[in-house]
Amino acid sequence: MSEPAPPPRPLEGLKVVDAATLFAGPVIATMMADFGADVIKVEHPRGDNLRTLGWSKDGVSLWWALIGRNKRAVTLNLSHPEGQELAKRLLKDVDVFIEGFRPGTLERWNLGPDVLHEVNPGLVIVRTSGFGQTGPYSTLPGFGTLAESISGYAYINGWPDGPPTLPPFALADGVASLTGTFAAMFALWWREHAGQGKGQVIDLAIYEPLFWILGPQALVYEQLGIVQERTGNAAPFTAPRNAYRSKDGRWLGLSASAQSIAERVMQIVGREDLIEEPWFRDHAGRVEHADELDAIIQDWVGRHTTEEVLAAFAEHHAAIAPVNSIADILEDPHYRARETLTTVEHPKLGPITMQNVIPTLSETPGRVEHPGPELGEHNRAVYVEELGLSEEELQRLETDGVI
Repeated sequence: MSEPAPPPRPLEGLKVVDAATLFAGPVIATMMADFGADVIKVEHPRGDNLRTLGWSKDGVSLWWALIGRNKRAVTLNLSHPEGQELAKRLLKDVDVFIEGFRPGTLERWNLGPDVLHEVNPGLVIVRTSGFGQTGPYSTLPGFGTLAESISGYAYINGWPDGPPTLPPFALADGVASLTGTFAAMFALWWREHAGQGKGQVIDLAIYEPLFWILGPQALVYEQLGIVQERTGNAAPFTAPRNAYRSKDGRWLGLSASAQSIAERVMQIVGREDLIEEPWFRDHAGRVEHADELDAIIQDWVGRHTTEEVLAAFAEHHAAIAPVNSIADILEDPHYRARETLTTVEHPKLGPITMQNVIPTLSETPGRVEHPGPELGEHNRAVYVEELGLSEEELQRLETDGVI
């Protein structure tokens, strides 16, 4: 018997061109591709920077295998006049165009939104940049590290006696990519239901989504004059909240931001007497006594193994979790049960493991069909079979450095 056909994905029929580089823009396209969109990745003939960034095995970029997944890859030199004309042909029948060039670059190439909307009035254009399309910083080079700095994230991250701490991964780009994905879907919904088929431009500054999720800092400063400082693993608005080390050396992250959880933690560690203290009854009081609470909890956790700690917290329905390394994650039964990781067949590396599609949809789940493709792997399929170029034209464009 043949296997049943996989369920349909919600974005099947949606056409996307991804001409962005590195993280924020390309991950928007990856998420759309995971849910069925036909994503064409446009790279300079030299190849996307992601193909040579970070870790690789046998000449294969592991970043590219992840972020290039489910996409078709073509090469195209957008700074070349013929490349610009070919780009217009490519975008004529597309729903979403994602770009990540420095503001003003597309306009200089005669591919600005005004030109593209003449070619395709329904096109949704997602413009990712470090600082946005407007403002005094707009023309500056922008990367996630700068966004993590200027947003205020690095200022509050780290220990009080240490320097501001930047994340060792693309945090700002990742948050921006999630924001950009739903922004594109907002624009598509409006186009189809109220916009009479009209596209629009999404100006996505990478620093802004990260600034948004940092909480009410602006309000706190404006109304109370408080500048949030670095507090290590502790939080300035709730306690207890920290990382504690078990008897066998494993770190565990604990949060007791709900009153009921805080009380259960005190029961677990044998200090029910503190529950009756007036200061224990709200966040502000517990924050004032955070050091005392941390010492009590660490003393108890340090006298028990990780297994004993987790069992006690599970029995009392309190919140704690081990601080996992990636080695721990690959062995974690919860990750396995939920299929948070998936295995994909790579033509050179064989079976490879990567993050699965998020989020989980009950009727139209996404899926990973293939890892990142080879440079220009789909040039012929897109340019000849779909746009109607001849084999001779394809060869000439390649010789001339257009593709």
